[in-house]
Amino acid sequence: MNLESFMTSLSSPNPPAELNDYLLSLWYDGKGDWSKAHKIIQDIEDENGSWIHAYLHRKEGDVGNADYWYRKAGRSRPGSSLKEEWTNITAALLKNFSL
Repeated sequence: MNLESFMTSLSSPNPPAELNDYLLSLWYDGKGDWSKAHKIIQDIEDENGSWIHAYLHRKEGDVGNADYWYRKAGRSRPGSSLKEEWTNITAALLKNFSL
C-alpha cells in the first residue's frame, strides 16, 4: 500500500484489513475520529506510537502533552501544518511497514 491508496481508502466505511495499529490510528484520524485514533495509539509507547500520540495531542491543542510525546519519539514538534505532519507520518510508516 502506498500513500495514495491509503488516502483513497479513507472514502471507505471500514479500514483496510492489513493495517497495523499505527496506521489504523492514522486512518481513523484521517476520517476525523480523533478519539478512536487516540484510543488505539495511547498505550503504544515505542517511537512510532509516541510520534503519532504527539501529533494527536498537537492536533488537540495540548502542546505541552504533545511536546512530551515528541521527546519520547526522539523528535521535535514540527513547524508544518497538521495536515502535512499527518501526511509525513503516514508516508514514513507505510514505507517502514511495506504493506
